Amino acid sequence: MKTEVAEAIAEITRGAEEVLLEQELAEKLASGKPLIVKAGFDPTAPDLHLGHTVLINKLRVFQDFGHKVVFLIGDFTGMIGDPTGKNVTRKPLTTEQVIANAETYKEQVFKILDPAKTEIRFNSEWMSKMGAADMIKLAARQTVARMLERDDFKKRYQNNQSIAIHEFLYPLVQGWDSVELKADVELGGTDQRFNLLMGRELQKEEGQRPQTVIMTPLLEGLDGVQKMSKSLNNYIGITESANDMFGKIMSVSDELMWRYFQLLSFRSITEIDELKAAVADGKNPRDVKVLLAKEIIARFHSEEDAEKAEQDFIQRFQKNALPDDIPEKTVQVGTEGMAISNVLKEAGLVQSTSEALRMIKQNAVKVDGEKFSDSRYVCTEKDSGVYQVGKRRFAKLNLTA
Repeated sequence: MKTEVAEAIAEITRGAEEVLLEQELAEKLASGKPLIVKAGFDPTAPDLHLGHTVLINKLRVFQDFGHKVVFLIGDFTGMIGDPTGKNVTRKPLTTEQVIANAETYKEQVFKILDPAKTEIRFNSEWMSKMGAADMIKLAARQTVARMLERDDFKKRYQNNQSIAIHEFLYPLVQGWDSVELKADVELGGTDQRFNLLMGRELQKEEGQRPQTVIMTPLLEGLDGVQKMSKSLNNYIGITESANDMFGKIMSVSDELMWRYFQLLSFRSITEIDELKAAVADGKNPRDVKVLLAKEIIARFHSEEDAEKAEQDFIQRFQKNALPDDIPEKTVQVGTEGMAISNVLKEAGLVQSTSEALRMIKQNAVKVDGEKFSDSRYVCTEKDSGVYQVGKRRFAKLNLTA
């Protein structure tokens, strides 16, 4: 294997969970022909988070090696609803939701991808032209028994949970996308294995060389346990403010930091190994985490914003200073007062009263700089002041009857 091919494979497969098949990838890279590299995203939410960018970063690596990237927006599949990892039928999106979300995706991905080397496609281009007879022919390519080999379908079937017929179409449509695009490589998360392999099968049947499949791991969220998800509130959104991004990245554990370096940083493997060695020799992990935070913020904001976020973080958290831009809010507590948990929820500092009680129990709530530990406390007008939840949520509350 030529040295340049070996180097390309090392960088392309860095952090990948599985490659099917690496020998095929080596042969395709050695051909010298620019490869068509595909990754599909259903526009199920208007904003992307860092978990989504694991795949997008990998696409950028392919671009840096001279290959063509197809960022496929699944506007057709989005209206089916991806059943991956779901124990219930996913609610399909409306056409209006799909269009709106797709537009925000297009704006966001070019913070990472090179627009000159990126082709944005929508799978409705070909799927909407399929008639009922064509869809039946596509459905005839697979059996129900084969579909039930898929882990999430199998679990739902065994647990007597419903599986809608249209959900079986999802992996077939995703696979057909690869046929239409003549994809040489498709990227996806480990939870997409069944769908990715479907593309290989359909390409073989159509006389195409099957795509190489590269599966990336699912990035853990801020809790270090569950995958990054908006629904779990453990995410870092790429449209969040520089200060919020900096604070969240600095909050991850030292162990999780290396996972983020591996999957999110564009630093070379050698550079990351040198940073690990420096920490092993006594360098403070916090200083290394700052490098990661600034790199990611510079990517989605600017170098200047990254520097300012670092200074604000030092000022706020290392010197216990309050931010300059604390929002002011009025909360009506009534003449008999309101429980502290409800006050925090009404102020928008927590999403629920249960979260408020949990944060109080964890000593993560402060009023005028003092830790607040009484979860049964009833707030009245006299309790107006600066309320803080965690490290980054502040509000100056005017409590009125």
